[in-house]
Amino acid sequence: MNYESGKTKLETIKIFNFPVSSLHFSIMQENRFFSIIAVIEFLGGVPLLQRLPVSSLKKIAEVVKVKHYDNGEFVLRKGKGGDGVYFIWEGEAEVAGHAEEEIHPEYILKRYDYFGSGAPASNQPADVIASSKLTCLVLPHKHCTLLQPKSIWSAEERHEMSSPVESILHLDPIEVNLFRGITLPDAPKFGKVFGGQFIGQALAAASKTVDYLKVVHHLQAYFLLVGDFDIPIIYEVHRIRDGKSFASRRVDAIQKGNLVFTLLASFQKEEKGFEHQETVMPMVPSPETLVSMEELRERRIIDPRLPRTYRNKVATTKFDPWPIEIRFCDPSTSTNQTKSPPSLRYWFRAKGKLSDDQALHRCVVAYASDLLFIEVSSNPHRRRGLKISVLSLNHTMWFHRPVKADDWLLFVVNSPSAYDARGLCLGQMYNRNGELVVSLVQEGLLREAKRPKQNIRAKY
Repeated sequence: MNYESGKTKLETIKIFNFPVSSLHFSIMQENRFFSIIAVIEFLGGVPLLQRLPVSSLKKIAEVVKVKHYDNGEFVLRKGKGGDGVYFIWEGEAEVAGHAEEEIHPEYILKRYDYFGSGAPASNQPADVIASSKLTCLVLPHKHCTLLQPKSIWSAEERHEMSSPVESILHLDPIEVNLFRGITLPDAPKFGKVFGGQFIGQALAAASKTVDYLKVVHHLQAYFLLVGDFDIPIIYEVHRIRDGKSFASRRVDAIQKGNLVFTLLASFQKEEKGFEHQETVMPMVPSPETLVSMEELRERRIIDPRLPRTYRNKVATTKFDPWPIEIRFCDPSTSTNQTKSPPSLRYWFRAKGKLSDDQALHRCVVAYASDLLFIEVSSNPHRRRGLKISVLSLNHTMWFHRPVKADDWLLFVVNSPSAYDARGLCLGQMYNRNGELVVSLVQEGLLREAKRPKQNIRAKY
């Protein structure tokens, strides 16, 4: 494919590993120009492609060919092989040779519709005829393997270094705007579907319906019912708005016909703008000097400063490692029955290596943000013999800058208030350069547990 440099006054900055200068190159075929940005945005609206990882979409945008047809011209002929898979860019086409005598709307193909075959030897079952001036993007046969990814995040097979949280956030597309998620056997559960899993999977579903130049900058989530980790979760995406710079989505999570969780998310295309940061990352030890949760657990089991009953309970309770590595900045001898300040600081990152997809990294951060957040609001109220039940009610996040979730991020949490059986926690996340990358707010239900079985113990 030939590329011609598009004229632009924009500076060369990066849009998630695509320099703007290269994105403004144009495809020149038959004396017509197609901006690569426009092609990428178009591909984001094709239902067939919502299951593809970013790496496959990037490649498709580079290799598609442009074809033009006049009104009445055959695009494909019955019994003959085409040039690959066709995506309608502009205009309309009709499918001929079907059982209906009159042209039914189902057989009129419009923008974002697709047809054809990925196999060169495959014979077409019907004629496809242009019913107006028609422009198609054609993915050649030799590149149609791009339509068969290993997961929504990666076109490659998983390897030993792959991050386990990437598997937790994998979804199976089952229909346009519909995805199915499951709770893996070794995923964190805490007696129910983990709230972070709802957030991460719902955000993943929304992200797959938006062109990948737009990434989430804000989300608002509501936990409505307790989720059952033994059955799949259906995520239904509602396309609220698609604009040039912004897109909005609502995602409903459904189990047994009931709405159990809902998420609103706004996506934005990166652009040059004003920048400032007033907040300063607190001075904390580097993560390399701190112990992991697993190491900390082993130390607490043999720490004589802790109550014997607590140490025995920790030692006999099965511990399933989390897919997120956590290192506390201020390790202490506090327990879930010890009063402490309503604040917490810790470093975290995904275990293993994540695929190179900014949408995935933001989904992972969203997933991890619910592991140790609202529990902080219970810290000042703990005492021996008191069992506190903590449940998330709502969760809000603002993504200020790109994130890398498989590198260390500092999560600073404090709870300014608890009242009327509700606790409130505020959070800030910084990268290792001290840049504020995410701001968060979570509200949760904070109650004295009436029965021991209702106790949801603190996770740290």
